[in-house]
Amino acid sequence: MFRSFFLGGFECMAGYNRDGDWVDMVQATSHLKYVDADYRRLCEVGIHAVRDGIRWPVVDRGKGGFDFSSVEPMARAARRHGVDVVWDLCHFGLPRGLDPLSEGFAERFSDYCAACARYLRNRSDGPLWFTPMNEPSYFSWAAGQAGRFAPHVVGCHEEFKVAFVRAAICGIDAIRAEAPDARFLNTDPILNLAPCADDPASEEAARHVNECGVFESWDMLCGRARPELGGSPDHLDVIGINYFWNSQWEIGADDTWLADDDPRRLPLRELVLRVWRRFGTDIVISETAHWGENRAGWMRELADEVAFLLEAGVPLRGVCIYPIIGMFDWHAPGRWMPMGLWDLDPARRMRRVIDRPMLRALTSAQERVGQALDGAAARRA
Repeated sequence: MFRSFFLGGFECMAGYNRDGDWVDMVQATSHLKYVDADYRRLCEVGIHAVRDGIRWPVVDRGKGGFDFSSVEPMARAARRHGVDVVWDLCHFGLPRGLDPLSEGFAERFSDYCAACARYLRNRSDGPLWFTPMNEPSYFSWAAGQAGRFAPHVVGCHEEFKVAFVRAAICGIDAIRAEAPDARFLNTDPILNLAPCADDPASEEAARHVNECGVFESWDMLCGRARPELGGSPDHLDVIGINYFWNSQWEIGADDTWLADDDPRRLPLRELVLRVWRRFGTDIVISETAHWGENRAGWMRELADEVAFLLEAGVPLRGVCIYPIIGMFDWHAPGRWMPMGLWDLDPARRMRRVIDRPMLRALTSAQERVGQALDGAAARRA
């Protein structure tokens, strides 16, 4: 599906955090400044595809005006190095003052999506790839329920989710009008909530989230739920599963996660199989990572899970290490987190410092997954 099975993801959140502070991760990590070198480094370790971001609040100047000067360095670097890009168009940030529940929200988003497609269609080789609305389930909770992102609303989780999915559907239609062969990777988190041991009533709540709630956005995109939004299987296209070390927790305790040896913790393969059995479409693990000294072990475990899925015939088309370079906590900008294949050194102009154990684990994972892919191809033949 992409030029390499493994992708590198660059954190591209651009919006206002829970304290009302502007956070622009592309600028903070100096990715825009070093994008050519960032892409070159990826190619040197066998990664030839990325998830990267077009920042809606930065590009959209209002009144139908768009400024793509911040995208040009990325587009040039991608062509120079032969890198496939999946462009995130809304990654937890909206143009200032824009209300997701307003009548014109979907139209403004679709205008922006169309402009992105027009800009990129002659600057890319092969079909364009987009993630129109990253993680609508999480974004709707963070911006419309918990007040962690602008517009800092409380109590409108479901309304925001419907608004974000409606906008995504309109955006997909607008992109296809400009680039009919465009493809879409629709991302959302996959979770496993465990019931509380001393609360039988929590079993039903956890079951509802695990069997229904985590699928709602994809259900709406494919038209299975709320068909009045206009979703269809063509809108769903490829499912992107976002999964991290903290994606499993006891219900009501989302600030902690299930320990590795907790019997309630499920292997990643089981969570991916749930998605595949429900939708039967191509799948990409579109975000996955651990941090610090846990990175290499996470990558080795991930390789085993991916190999199992490929050998079981699951149409898993890629895995994105996200983020591929370090980042800071959205809500604590002074706290840098060692994540990905390269750490960042804020004291040395965001110098990229490779994590050697992670690199060795990635190389091993590429070999392990390559063998599984060869085996899957031989069985199909």
